Amino acid sequence: MSNILKAFVNITKNPIVNLVYFYQGRNRINNSGKALENYIQDIFAGTVDEDNETKRLKRFEEVFSYQGNQNNPPDLILKNSDAIEVKKLQSKNSVIALTALTQKQSFLQIAQ
Repeated sequence: MSNILKAFVNITKNPIVNLVYFYQGRNRINNSGKALENYIQDIFAGTVDEDNETKRLKRFEEVFSYQGNQNNPPDLILKNSDAIEVKKLQSKNSVIALTALTQKQSFLQIAQ
């Protein structure tokens, strides 16, 4: 199981400044927004240094109940825990547009 505190610990242990370069080297990604999503996913799963893609994906199944898709937020849901929506800011003054689920049923449908 994972949580936000474990994720913060993993960030301090794995401070990757150039995410696009890091994930391109693993043939996983070529844009910065997706690289950030992959990093956050790896941070919560504890798989930043995992080179074996099969082990990495297996760990994702253990940690996440939902891994999102392009059309349905959130990006990730931790098993029996929080939902995570990754947003990349373009500048210090950027505003994050938050979307809220207005009904518990909508959230449960996404999680399934």
